[in-house]
Amino acid sequence: MQVGIMIEGQEGLTWERWLRLVQAAEDMGYQSLCRSDHLTGLWGESKRPSLETWTSLTVLAARSRRLRFGPMVSPITFYHPAQLAKMAVSLDLLSGGRLDLGLGGGWNEHEHAMFGLTLPPMKERLDRLECAARYIRALGVGEPVTLEQPYYPLHKAENYPLPTYGRLRIVIGGRGEKRTLRIAAEFADEWNVTRVDPETFRQKREVLAKHCAAVRRDPETITRSLMIPLAIGRDHHDVARRIAAARVTFPQMPADAEAWRGASFLVGTPDEVVEQIREWEGAGVQRVLLQMLDQEDLAAIELVARQVLPRVR
Repeated sequence: MQVGIMIEGQEGLTWERWLRLVQAAEDMGYQSLCRSDHLTGLWGESKRPSLETWTSLTVLAARSRRLRFGPMVSPITFYHPAQLAKMAVSLDLLSGGRLDLGLGGGWNEHEHAMFGLTLPPMKERLDRLECAARYIRALGVGEPVTLEQPYYPLHKAENYPLPTYGRLRIVIGGRGEKRTLRIAAEFADEWNVTRVDPETFRQKREVLAKHCAAVRRDPETITRSLMIPLAIGRDHHDVARRIAAARVTFPQMPADAEAWRGASFLVGTPDEVVEQIREWEGAGVQRVLLQMLDQEDLAAIELVARQVLPRVR
């Protein structure tokens, strides 16, 4: 099991916090450090600091030597895929091939309305996501390419330099069975999902495998990852304190450990969290991204590094 950290960058991320998190993840042995790509607080907290995603990832690439990193995920409603491809290859080369390019269809109505961005109907967003993934893949072939498709066509287009290992590593985020998993089957190196329980994850995994069969692809060539909130403590009092701290940023989070378990989040002492991660591994998860909702809580990151990572890797 690979274990990384996931930060909600729109919910109070400052340069001081980000640099501390990068150093902690690098020094403590985490596989990766990812962050969300949003323009403002998800639930209307617009005065919280919110570092621009790709600028902060550039700093991470320069300040670290081994961490994988990337946006989880960049909405296609924010960017033209030509821009994404250029930014992604640049960071891939700067980091020696450590970038994971997370792509999604976009969903948050509040931020789109606030900044005057168009949020098309769901079908169009998924059409655009599929076309964007195909577009970015086509630009990586190392020769002029023409691509006739809606929204994002190419005409004898080339993009140099090429990525470190010959192609960008694309992560498709989402759980929609008809379209999102079909797009992942065709274009993704990794499929990422959140807000599911282990049984639902198994069902989604089976759907992904069927889509892979339809495009004649081995489903085991796609890494399966889970983004999941974490509340860990040395004892149950410590756990309750961390749940309360998480709810300061996200009041919608469950109020106690029992409710966190009911939501299939990671919660409890290190022994309990290890057991829960192993359950997810049994369901087929290969990489888990721990959502650290309190960005100041480096003690929790250290506790996981010392008492969880050695037992699940």
